[in-house]
Amino acid sequence: MDVAEVRADLLAEQAALDSIVSALDADGWSTDTPSERWDVADQIGHLSYFDDTAALAITDPDAFKDHIKEVMAPDPSGDPDATLADFRRLDHEGQLSLWRANRQVLADASDTLANDDRVIWYGPSMGSKSFLTARLMECWAHGQDVVDGLGITRESSDRLRHIAQLGFITRGWSYINRGLDVPDTPVRVELAAPSGDTWHYGPDDATESVVGTAEDFCLIATQRRHVDDTDMVVTGDLAREWMVQAQAFAGPPTDGPGAS
Repeated sequence: MDVAEVRADLLAEQAALDSIVSALDADGWSTDTPSERWDVADQIGHLSYFDDTAALAITDPDAFKDHIKEVMAPDPSGDPDATLADFRRLDHEGQLSLWRANRQVLADASDTLANDDRVIWYGPSMGSKSFLTARLMECWAHGQDVVDGLGITRESSDRLRHIAQLGFITRGWSYINRGLDVPDTPVRVELAAPSGDTWHYGPDDATESVVGTAEDFCLIATQRRHVDDTDMVVTGDLAREWMVQAQAFAGPPTDGPGAS
């Protein structure tokens, strides 16, 4: 897949979330979401902040390194949400405008990326396609927090293929990140795409498998749902172990929601 295709799907995912939040009034933006301490505005603020820094990472790696030094310095306020401080000072219309502006900055920056480019980031550098896939995953996952908070649903699309592939290839990371040995036993993944296609990952002869919809798999991989609260059919102890601790995103190990 070409980096331009990933970029196009990222822009489409952002636009889909925009269509939801732009219809909300101030009370809607203040709606609590499943993330502790965060309302709808905070979810958008998080995306806005990192869309802006992602653009900086692409266009000025040296400036981004200086930015990392700043954010890694001890925060005298002890505020765990320091990156949201400026965003929270705006009204909801200003917040929407800032997110749109930062998205455009990222769109312009990402239009310069070639397939073999690498982009500096908070952890290891990433290939251009993986970098934009991670931004797409962030938008989709935090968008899920928004719709869950609002108590609404949204239409799935085949843009999930990027997140599903990332969820599959980060199986090993889900163990390594917890200081655990990565199992040698392969797991076959078969997912029903929103378009009606079927996406396959892993060897055909694997004795353990995960079968279900792409949406459910992505919800598990981004820790928005517990596997037991989905319709995924999981065969094998190691397949279930993976689904319980799956983490498709960087950062310290975290646990998703427990089963309801």
